[in-house]
Amino acid sequence: MKIAVPVVDGRLAMHFGHCEEFVLFDVDAESAAVLSHDSLVAPPHQPGLLPEWLRERGADVIIAGGMGRRAQGLFRQSGIEVVVGAPALEPQQVVEDYLAGTLEAGENVCDH
Repeated sequence: MKIAVPVVDGRLAMHFGHCEEFVLFDVDAESAAVLSHDSLVAPPHQPGLLPEWLRERGADVIIAGGMGRRAQGLFRQSGIEVVVGAPALEPQQVVEDYLAGTLEAGENVCDH
């Protein structure tokens, strides 16, 4: 499984479409272990671009602080699970918490 985390200043970006980079984690879902990760510079923000861009890179899940409804729908149409309301922690911690079932996702911080 591959999990995408939008990042700004070394932490999960609260508004995924305006992040500096994405960290893609290869994980073994069965053992809940992170196998490896890569940082990718985010492409320039364009509505509707990121779901396809991340799908092409193998993402199965995206964890974000906030994401508009349209973007959530596009991710789901691309077969990518969406988790919103995640806290602005370091990406590795976010993924480890998600895998352990302890990620405390609050409200979606985007309302568009």
